Amino acid sequence: MSELGRDFQRVLNEIDDSVDFEPEYYNEAYLNRRISARMRRSDTETHAEYLSFLQSNPDEREALMDSLTINVTNFFRNPKMWNALRPVLQELSAENRRIKVWSAPCADGREPYSLAMLALDDPEINARRIEILGTDISDEALEHAREGTYETTRTTNIEEELSLLDNPTKYVTQDDNKFTVTDSVKSMVSFERHDLIADGKKSGFHLAFCRNLLIYIDTEFKLPVFEAVADSLVDGGYLVVGMTETVPPECRDSFDAVNKRCRIYRRVS
Repeated sequence: MSELGRDFQRVLNEIDDSVDFEPEYYNEAYLNRRISARMRRSDTETHAEYLSFLQSNPDEREALMDSLTINVTNFFRNPKMWNALRPVLQELSAENRRIKVWSAPCADGREPYSLAMLALDDPEINARRIEILGTDISDEALEHAREGTYETTRTTNIEEELSLLDNPTKYVTQDDNKFTVTDSVKSMVSFERHDLIADGKKSGFHLAFCRNLLIYIDTEFKLPVFEAVADSLVDGGYLVVGMTETVPPECRDSFDAVNKRCRIYRRVS
């Protein structure tokens, strides 16, 4: 039984039964943080109270799903990594007629759009050869991603995030605090629903992003999730993980560090 008790486990069972999310793959601390946040918003004090509220309220089940699956993101998160990625994209576009890139999970789309903008903004990258797929488990996140409109808030300064580009106005239009990705950027990116845990690997990708997911996954499942992404790469394909993540020990013989500090790796045969 969970260290947090029987009622917490009952909440997890309800999630497993009624929400399109598999809590057993995620570490307990992460689940508890997200559930506790929803408890505060729903004004319930115990897991038993929250369970009753969850069972009787379809809107809360949807809100909990969003809380469990949508993580913090922004354009060009960790700018040093994006600058380190430039030569990788330059090499790929010079050597391949078609380059497939996967962003998994893509949340609200800012990561795959960042890649598209970087490619368009760098004269040494042939952006016409790049196709980007963003996948996520959340339908709401994917709807937001396809819309491509983002708003500056107290905690998110989009104009500052885009300062890595030479001319951001070529790639977004601004209306007061709202920024909308242009059609030239959107045309490089497609989105689809994909559960990395349940649906497993894809194939044929030259570059894959799997940033800041593994830190939430329970230790028992980190390796299969990582392997699903790694096995989707062609030989010589590149992988980017989060700045606090690394290649699992069991897979290190299959990857060389291109830029260890920025967590960019290359798959070897």
